[in-house]
Amino acid sequence: MYFIRLNPPLLLFNSMSGIFHKFKDGLKKTAPTFYSVFGSVDGLFSNKKIDPETIDRIEEALYGADIGVDGTMRIIDEIKAVYEKDRSLRNQEITTIASSVLKQLLAGADRKLDSDRTKPIVICLVGINGSGKTTTAAKLGYHFNQNGWSTLLGACDTFRAAANEQIQSWSETLDLDLVASQEGADAAAVAYDAYQAALKRKRDILILDTAGRLHTKGKLMEELKKIRRVLQKNDPALPHHSWLVIDGNIGSNSIEQARQFNEQFGLTGLIITKLDGTSRGGSIISIYQELKLPVYFVGLGEKAEDLLPFTVDNYVDALLGLEKA
Repeated sequence: MYFIRLNPPLLLFNSMSGIFHKFKDGLKKTAPTFYSVFGSVDGLFSNKKIDPETIDRIEEALYGADIGVDGTMRIIDEIKAVYEKDRSLRNQEITTIASSVLKQLLAGADRKLDSDRTKPIVICLVGINGSGKTTTAAKLGYHFNQNGWSTLLGACDTFRAAANEQIQSWSETLDLDLVASQEGADAAAVAYDAYQAALKRKRDILILDTAGRLHTKGKLMEELKKIRRVLQKNDPALPHHSWLVIDGNIGSNSIEQARQFNEQFGLTGLIITKLDGTSRGGSIISIYQELKLPVYFVGLGEKAEDLLPFTVDNYVDALLGLEKA
């Protein structure tokens, strides 16, 4: 077992407008799906009257963004209801309707970490290989450090050959403290040592990166349960949070894996990564509708500062190409 301790970075603060523009830039591959209905960004916000053909194209765009059947039909039904009463309905009014419905569908989806909980707050990251879990663990530590929390990372992915090297490299780049061991070590033992180190160093947050596993592999899921059992010998409430890291490119197809992880390990939230690389950025709506698990963070780029706290307003407004006042 080895420990890496580095100097903490200086605090950096983003303005609210700056954060929104990160959402907008990150979702730029999804927003054009809606622009295509109206021909351009300007067309989306124009005073041009819509017609039944436009409504059909809006429906196609919503499905293309992976918003899901329920979300799509809620929006389309609302548009049709308004259109039946007022045939002078215009493009810019469509975005108002869509925004209102989407924010209703996502009510309760954003959540902040409870700062009043007994420290250290233990967050266990789980998910399948390729979801960006290890990178997310480091970015998460960076985010909390930047916002005044003291953090420690635990490298509990002792199964994948390059996992230790990857998280160590990120830790050195971002000046994060890390507890790790050699490849093949007992992941639960690493989790235990990391927790003891977090207690001794009086850290606010402990982030545990676990091995990627298919939700259908029983043996690997048992290893994950062992981590939980070992942690609970210290405190029955551990881990305080179990967050599933989902690749945004998979979109709503990740719902079944989330169900399985939830049944086996008990999830408390989600992190959606790689949203900047997909046109399926609307999948958060369908995922939340199915699972009712809050989304704590979203990945909107490769840089450490591109992992951002999820907020419904920023997400919906950016998805629809709206501007902040």
